[in-house]
Amino acid sequence: MATSTPLTSNKHLLGWVDEMVTMCQPDSVVFCDGSEEERKRLTEFAVSKGILIPLNQEKHPGSYLHRSNPNDVARVEHLTFICTPKKEDAGPTNNWMAPDAAYTKLRGLFEGSMKGRTMYVIPYVMGPLGSEHSKIGIEVTDSVYVVLNMQIMTRMGKAALEMLGEGDNFNRGLHCTGDVNPDRRYICHFPQDNTIWSFGSGYGGNALLGKKCLSLRIGSYLGKSEGWLAEHMLILGVEDPDGTKTYVAAAFPSACGKTNFAMMIPPRRFAGWRVFTVGDDIAWLRVGDDGRLWAVNPENGYFGVAPGTNMKSNPNAMKTISKNTIFTNVAVTKDGEVWWEGLDGEVPEELTDWKGQPWKKGSTEKAAHPNSRFTAPAANNPILSSHVNDPRGVPISAIIFGGRRSTTIPLVMQSFNWAHGVYLGSTMASETTAAATGATGVVRRDPMAMLPFAGYNVADYFQHWLNMQKRVPYPPKIFMVNWFRKTKEGKFLWPGFGDNMRVLKWILDRAHGKVGAQETLFGWVPKQGHIDLSGLDIAPETVDEATHIDDGEWKAELEDQKNFFDQFGERMPKTLELIRQQLLSRLS
Repeated sequence: MATSTPLTSNKHLLGWVDEMVTMCQPDSVVFCDGSEEERKRLTEFAVSKGILIPLNQEKHPGSYLHRSNPNDVARVEHLTFICTPKKEDAGPTNNWMAPDAAYTKLRGLFEGSMKGRTMYVIPYVMGPLGSEHSKIGIEVTDSVYVVLNMQIMTRMGKAALEMLGEGDNFNRGLHCTGDVNPDRRYICHFPQDNTIWSFGSGYGGNALLGKKCLSLRIGSYLGKSEGWLAEHMLILGVEDPDGTKTYVAAAFPSACGKTNFAMMIPPRRFAGWRVFTVGDDIAWLRVGDDGRLWAVNPENGYFGVAPGTNMKSNPNAMKTISKNTIFTNVAVTKDGEVWWEGLDGEVPEELTDWKGQPWKKGSTEKAAHPNSRFTAPAANNPILSSHVNDPRGVPISAIIFGGRRSTTIPLVMQSFNWAHGVYLGSTMASETTAAATGATGVVRRDPMAMLPFAGYNVADYFQHWLNMQKRVPYPPKIFMVNWFRKTKEGKFLWPGFGDNMRVLKWILDRAHGKVGAQETLFGWVPKQGHIDLSGLDIAPETVDEATHIDDGEWKAELEDQKNFFDQFGERMPKTLELIRQQLLSRLS
């Protein structure tokens, strides 16, 4: 068996890799150094094997297309397991498997699974190099596609090994695509062991183990143990015309405008205002020495949804993916340019679809998969924050929770206090999208946008949020937003995209105590005239409708929330149920 230079003398790491080699039996082992030379060499190899397809290098320099197996195109929540000794520690919203049973089952799959293949050893850091926020991971994989994506998404290679030194504190991640058979597909997390084993999938969050697996599922467990929060949140900074910078973190379920918000361009009315992206998907939040909550983005790139991304919805994303990007399951033109539903310009007469098949304009089939993706370096983002690699992170003044709801939830609402804010986050619901397998358009509870990602019992997760109030002397204000509310005729009430800056400004003003608000039964909402509508073709009455609280809808909402809470039994924090009952009593 051929083995490249290990790049480290760390006995813990090398011993673990030897165990994985003995089990998986690869023909060769390559220790990845994260260099540009390595990237070029592995890219050429991937092209030679048809794993990557070169795009038009004039239009998309340094960019490639990957087509995954049609049965492997999204997260597989029903095949994702939290493996804790006690089932109740995983909770009713997670799939559970006992650790011994999971290891036994997966060893049967991993035994000899890399015969005839190369095992890549990927050392990586989630978070800024040298930060106390950051965590080190080692992923071994048989997928060169995973290696090239991890090089974009993480701080990968020698820098991670230098940060680890001779220590033993690293996440152990084992991944093999196997034969990409859904009947032999498992993504298993072992929180007590800081370990992830993933078999049978080559898709994004199932295979890039630093992303959802470590940064959220294992991260949330570590956060509970160590007194911090790992959250499915973007982080953005706003600079006003006076030069004051304010940072907010916001949780949105996948495909609900999260990347658009993180890369927002303010409308013309906001001349002199600037928005900076710290992160578009994940935030790790710790209490700083000053008593405020500070956040880092553990990632180093963007794994974004392609359909719907265009120069109107997200011009900064379009600039970000203009070079050195890996596209997954999009369509291509005969000239080698990428295409997806919602892209600018006319629909081409002919394309090659995401499966590699001919596609003609007018077809009832989607040319690009609804969950097709781009993997792009954060460095490409023209509005990237200068603090993205700051070991301290950035101080958070406001936390925003937002889902996709066509009714009930107002455009924006502020919580009365921290506990009420945790309640708003814990009851958040969204209409499902193509980012997860299953039916779309179904309203489901997705607390803090973390339902698929909490690595332990969600009731304990809620309690951890409540407990954080004691740790944070100067907590951020908490808000809920809903860009997707519709009229009875099905038309959106709010224009969204860059005009969300108008709502964000009210949030910032509230966070800084600059403006008042109207108290409702369920929270604080803007007074008429407090959201700047100048230059916008929208009537004040439409905004009133978007912020309206309908008692009947909310009564049904509160009853449905009870059904969600009840599944957690005695572990459900009584504080949140008391808040729900209090709100229900106000309706009476």
